[in-house]
Parts: sequence; structure tokens; C-alpha cells
Amino acid sequence: MTDVVIRATGLFTPSQSISNEELVAAFNTYVANYNAQHAAGIAAGEVAPLTESSAEFIEKASGIKQRFVLDKAGVLDPARMYPRFAPRPDDALSLEAEIGVAAARDALARAGRDAADVDAVICAASNMQRPYPAMAVEIQHALGIKGFAFDMNVACSSATFGIEQAANAVRSGSARSVLVVNPEICSAHLEWRDRDCHFIFGDVATAILVERADMGDGGWAILGTKLATSFSNNIRNNAGFLNRCEDTDPDARDKLFRQEGRKVFKEVCPMAAEHIGSHLSALGHAPAGVRRFWLHQANLSMNQLIARRLLERDATFDEAPVILDQYANTASAGSIIAFHLHHEDLTQGDLGVICSFGAGYSIGSVVIQRR
Repeated sequence: MTDVVIRATGLFTPSQSISNEELVAAFNTYVANYNAQHAAGIAAGEVAPLTESSAEFIEKASGIKQRFVLDKAGVLDPARMYPRFAPRPDDALSLEAEIGVAAARDALARAGRDAADVDAVICAASNMQRPYPAMAVEIQHALGIKGFAFDMNVACSSATFGIEQAANAVRSGSARSVLVVNPEICSAHLEWRDRDCHFIFGDVATAILVERADMGDGGWAILGTKLATSFSNNIRNNAGFLNRCEDTDPDARDKLFRQEGRKVFKEVCPMAAEHIGSHLSALGHAPAGVRRFWLHQANLSMNQLIARRLLERDATFDEAPVILDQYANTASAGSIIAFHLHHEDLTQGDLGVICSFGAGYSIGSVVIQRR
């Protein structure tokens, strides 16, 4: 069977960022305006008052200190509180494709590859800008890549699920080299007016070049991939084309991202730890032999607990690096950012695990070894 490697990764980071302090100032202004507007209803017990947020609350709850976004002004406008993007004509590159192309070009440059070396593109992300034409086909066209392309969505696990599809395509011979691209414009599907989640997400794009091992030296051998899903309602995004056919309260909360955070924490942490442990065991390895874990960057406490269950002790930053303090939760891209920024110091033979988990529930793990 053909050996497969991760040859390189790429990263696009927006130029704008929002600190917790900036976010809280805008949110608390919105809260004050809302409570003033509904003062009579609040006094009569007919309307629940909104509660202010704080930078300390956000960091304690998540480990997040800031996030990168494509549009800062719209998010921080208390009268708006979501990004402002200019519409683009059909003959212009879509916004999601644009940031995906930037990450893909970074990965290609790092691998010393060009479009002629790549046979397929998979766009794997938590939300697509549109149903069709596929974002992957637009990215493929913009890069000048021949072959095939398709979109896939398994929420925050999309990147690891995409890596398995890419590896399978290479092993089967349908492609020599596959780009997995993860453009995440999370700021556009976050309810910035909800205290329980307004701080969670940021924007970014990552890319992973998966190809035959015999196409060059170096890279990371993919020893195995493992995917699992188990249905849960605890993380949902109900926005879709059927919404316009439903008669709903126009003042109701939008149907974008929402979650039952405590339930997710309680249920996903043991699932992820067991998933990684059993995957390593099936490949003849133990967690203690893993040099580095690049875990999904959703919540600091989640990552700490998962690593503790695996190692039976607290993991060091070197063993399980964290990037969510700067990037926040970037959905499928989080574990890839962690890998991209924290792998150069590892040496030949070192073992690593890339793992992501999220809505579905879904969990994907990729066990790799430095060549």
C-alpha cells in the first residue's frame, strides 16, 4: 500500500484582532442599551435583563485572550455586532475562497510545490459560504489545479476528517497529492450578543498538503487515521435554506451557533481521550510515547483534562501546545494551527497526534511520525 505523508501546512491569519477588553466594552454597551430599552418590561418581570460580561470571565471560562477577525468594526459596533462584508459579484473570488487560497499557497510554498503537483482539493470547514458551486472547486480554479475538488463539513472535526479522505485518495491511487483547505469565517456564524458564547470564535484559514511519501523527503508519515461520530443536540447551527419557509418570531435569537457548554465538556472530554487512547493502542503505541498532542483548540480546560486522562498527569505546553489564547476557537482549523506553529522542533522518529472534536458529536485523530 502507498505510504502517505503530510508534506506541509499553511496558515492565513487576518490582520485585525479583538482583545477581550475591546469585546467586553462593546458587549456591555449593547447590554446597557438593551436593558434601558426594555426597562419597563424588566421592572414588570416580563423581560429578563441581560448580564454584562468581563475579560476575566472570558479568560477563566475559556483560556481565550483575543481573536483574529476579518472585520473588527462591525463586531464591535453595539448597534450591529456582526461583521460587515461587502457583497462580491459572481465573477470575483469569494471571501471564503480568498482566505482558503492564501493558506493553500502558503502550504504549497513550504512544500516547494506548484499547482501541477496537486491532483485534488478538499474544502473542509464548519460552514460554507454557499451550497454551490463548491468552495473547493472555486479554490481549485483560483490555484490553477487540475483534477477534482469537493466540499465537506463535519463541524470542528472537518480538517481531520478531510485528512483521512485525502490520505485514502492517495492510497487508492486516485490522486498523488491533495490539498485539504480549512477556511473558517467563524465571526459570521457567532451570536456576538449572547454572553455565553460571544467570545468563543475567531477567523482563520489553514491548509494541509497530503501526498505520496515517494514524492520527496521529509514530512510526517501518516501512521493511521480514526474517525467517530455520535449524534448530539448539544452543539447546533440550524441556519439553512428551509428557514425562510418557517414562520418564526422575528425577534427570536438567530439560528446560528449555540451550545450547551457544560454538557459538551462533560461528554466530549472522556470520548476524545478514549478515542485517542484506543487509536494509539491499535497502532501499537501508548500515550506516554507521544512526543506532542495537537488538540482541537476549543477550550483550555477541555484540552487539559483530555491530556491528563491520556498521560495520567498534567501535560506541559511542550507536550500539548495551546494557541487558542491568541486565535480563540477557530473550529476545524484549531488543531492544524497548533501543528503548524509547533512542530519544527521535533526530530526524526518523534510521534504526534492531531485530534479535533466538535458538533455531531464528531472526533477525528491522525497519528503521525516525523520522517
